[in-house]
Amino acid sequence: MNVKRSTLSLALAGAIAALLSAAPASTQTAKVNSVINEQVKTEEAARASQKRVEQLDEETTKMLGDYRQMLAETTSLKSYNEQLATQVKSQEDQINEMTQQLGQIETTSREVLPMMDKMLGTLEQFVKLDVPFLIEERTNRVTQLKDMMTRADVSTSEKYRRIVEAYQIEMEYGRTLEAYQGKVGDKTVDFLRAGRVALMYQTLDGKETGYWDADAKAWKQDSDYQDAIRAGLKVAKKQAAPDFVTVAVRAPKEIS
Repeated sequence: MNVKRSTLSLALAGAIAALLSAAPASTQTAKVNSVINEQVKTEEAARASQKRVEQLDEETTKMLGDYRQMLAETTSLKSYNEQLATQVKSQEDQINEMTQQLGQIETTSREVLPMMDKMLGTLEQFVKLDVPFLIEERTNRVTQLKDMMTRADVSTSEKYRRIVEAYQIEMEYGRTLEAYQGKVGDKTVDFLRAGRVALMYQTLDGKETGYWDADAKAWKQDSDYQDAIRAGLKVAKKQAAPDFVTVAVRAPKEIS
C-alpha cells in the first residue's frame, strides 16, 4: 500500500507541474484542485477495495475453519453411528437368544413341574412310612412345599431348590444323632434318634424307657435300655464326649 501511495503521489506531482506550466493562474488552481480531488477519490477507492479484500479474506478463513469443523463432526458422527449400529445388532442378537431361551424355559417348565410334583409326592409318602421322629416338623415341611407349588409368585427354580433342600434335610437325618423333647401318648419324654436306625425315648424322670417298634408300628417299653439311652442323650446334647451308644435295632428278617 505504501508503494502504491508513493506512485500515486509522484503521478499527482507530475500532473500538477504540467498544469501549472501550461495554464493561467486561476485555471491552474482549478485544475490542481480537480486533480487533487480525483487523487483523493482514487486513494479512498483503493482503501475501500483493500478493506473489502481483507474482509473477504477473513470470511474465507472463517468459512474454511467452519468447513473443517463440519468435516471433523461428520467423521465423528459417522464413527458414532457405526458404533451404535454394532450395539443395536448385538442387542438384537441378545433379544433373539433370550427369546429362544424363554421358549426353552417354557418347555423345561412343562417337563419339570410334573417331575417336582412326583418328587413331592414321594417325599410325603416317605415321611408317612418312616420312623416317626419330628413327625410334626417334617409333615409341616411337606405341607408348606405343596402350598408353594400352587403359588405363581414363586419361580420354578425356587420351587425346585426348596424341594431338593427338603430331600437333603431328610438325608441328613440318616447320619446324625439327635435329642429332642416330644410326646409319647400323654407323657413328655426325651427322644434319642440314632440316624434312622433307632428312635428311643425316656421319660423326664427316667422311670420309663422304650423304643419305636418298626414291625409293630408302635412304641414298646423296654427298661433294658435305660442306662444306654441316658448316656446317649448326654452325648446327643453335647453334655458328654462322643462315645458308642447302645440302641434298639430292628432284627433282620430272613428272606425266603
